[in-house]
Amino acid sequence: MAVLIDGKKISQEIKDEVKAEIERDNIKAALAVIIVGDDPASKVYVKNKKNACEYCGIESLSFELPEKTTEEELLELIDRLNRDTLVDGILVQLPLPPHIDEDKVIEAIDPKKDVDGFSTRSVGALSIGSDGFVSCTPAGIIELIKRSGVEIAGKECVVMGRSNIVGKPMAMLMLRENATVTVVHSKTKHIEDICRRADILIVAIGKKMMITQDYVKDGACVIDVGIHRLDPDENRGKKLCGDVDFDDVEPLASYITPVPGGVGPMTIAMLMKNVLKAARMR
Repeated sequence: MAVLIDGKKISQEIKDEVKAEIERDNIKAALAVIIVGDDPASKVYVKNKKNACEYCGIESLSFELPEKTTEEELLELIDRLNRDTLVDGILVQLPLPPHIDEDKVIEAIDPKKDVDGFSTRSVGALSIGSDGFVSCTPAGIIELIKRSGVEIAGKECVVMGRSNIVGKPMAMLMLRENATVTVVHSKTKHIEDICRRADILIVAIGKKMMITQDYVKDGACVIDVGIHRLDPDENRGKKLCGDVDFDDVEPLASYITPVPGGVGPMTIAMLMKNVLKAARMR
């Protein structure tokens, strides 16, 4: 039976550490969050970020723009926030409406304020081991693994998925921690065989409950990044699930993250940590 990795508990520990540091050193920190349109999920995320800021003692500046906002108007706002010395971090909530180029918007954010860690400057710094902002979800996963007492150095790690937001930075972070890393994706052959070699299996493929025992080595640490809403006919008493079939995999794993309550809470906790770092840099 696997040890359940409690993301709620660990994320709370990190927020408490950020709060204590801000109070101890009397740090003034501010995060500007921009949302364009009325996407319900995005509004929930923004509300959660505001709540986390309030808890940690970080000023939260919210910019809620209409769906019809032009790319030029959004870039002008980012430029203004880049020049505002009272703003430490800038976060643009994704996805953006289709008429706005997400890449252009991300690259417009000052690298010193890129607390999401999505820009090419931030990713480049990570790839060569320079100091910079690390994408919040992969950084949170490292904290989950370490704070659960799982050794990373020397272990074989398989990352499923190669997205710019999770898969690629996750692989680089595991390399930084001295793991031996393999990335598998939709074009990889013999995926099950490769995954069964993993001491640490990190799954970020966006497919509901795809990963069963067939993919998992006995005693592996399994980190599930996915989150999906279950249909009534498949809910097994749950409303949400991940990319991993938890009930099938849990008896085989040594450590496993639940969905919800695993990776999800860590993203906002690490965002708070990045904002604090940005304020210290200033």
